[in-house]
Amino acid sequence: ILVGTSAIGLEDFRATPMGSLMAGVEIHAQVVENILTNQMLVRPNYAIAVELLTILVVGLIAIAAVPLLSASWAFFFAALIVIAYVGGSYGAFHEYRLLIDPVFPSFTVITLFIILATFNYLREEKKRREIRSAFGQYVSPDLVSQLADQPEGLTLGGETRELSILFSDVRGFTAISESFKENPQGLTDLMNQFLTVLSNSILKFNGTIDKFMGDAVMAFWNAPVPHENHAISSCEAALEMLENVDLLNKEKAEAHAAIENEEERGQLHQINIGIGINSGECVVGNMGSDLRFDYTCLGDPVNLASRLEGQSKPYGVSIILGQATAAYVKEEMATLEIDRLRVKGKQEPETIYGLF
Repeated sequence: ILVGTSAIGLEDFRATPMGSLMAGVEIHAQVVENILTNQMLVRPNYAIAVELLTILVVGLIAIAAVPLLSASWAFFFAALIVIAYVGGSYGAFHEYRLLIDPVFPSFTVITLFIILATFNYLREEKKRREIRSAFGQYVSPDLVSQLADQPEGLTLGGETRELSILFSDVRGFTAISESFKENPQGLTDLMNQFLTVLSNSILKFNGTIDKFMGDAVMAFWNAPVPHENHAISSCEAALEMLENVDLLNKEKAEAHAAIENEEERGQLHQINIGIGINSGECVVGNMGSDLRFDYTCLGDPVNLASRLEGQSKPYGVSIILGQATAAYVKEEMATLEIDRLRVKGKQEPETIYGLF
């Protein structure tokens, strides 16, 4: 029996690890009870080793496992480990009166998982940027950005929108291909240089490259990103395409002349292109099957633009515009009415214009 003061006013109250205040005499009584019942709380010598070993083993497992897991599974894994360790610590305390610190190892494990999850996130972001960059080589970079922000756009269907559509083609490509029949790789290199030149001009003026068809290119403006002056931009791109093709021809002529060995020099190919541009309302969106589709446009203005490109050769004009496009740009660009004709596949005649 211990006799002492327990009145709050005497201030013999002490804080305990359980978060409560106890009278000093009551704390003494607790100590005496632990001695008499042999239930003293023990902090064994190996406790620190157990805690450090737990941190080491769990840390190595986390380092190996987290990069392979998704964020949700990594969170579940970390929570499971912390709950298991805290439960083991509580069991040791409840059954054997052993004090194995549950706080520091748990805090270390949680911190480690947060760090690893952060590195996972940064690595995934880097991969996403790399994929977005690679995907941007196949479709419009604007379309890639839009799909990244709005993935629900990856469904079949389209919307009606006014577009300006451009088709370009190489004049005399069959003869060029024939000259490379012994060297198909050389033809590939030539076309890659040529198509790069055209692509740069289209993208510079905010166009979307729809597809490459051998030596031909199809592009359109005002989708997926709205572009107010789409007709003017398409014409500016076409004019720069001609300029860049001329520069490419000059560079290849200079390189050809610099080759001293006539056998290595081979044949010089000068590339000439024809371009057709038309504007009008089309359906633009994802077209194809449930398994494979392209972001493209459909409509009568598209067909007419393709037919106008084919008329550039007989009329001797590099760029031919449909009357809708010419109406948009005639106040700002040099256009000339050429003829009024009924193109193949259409019943209504079309007034066509040259762009200079």
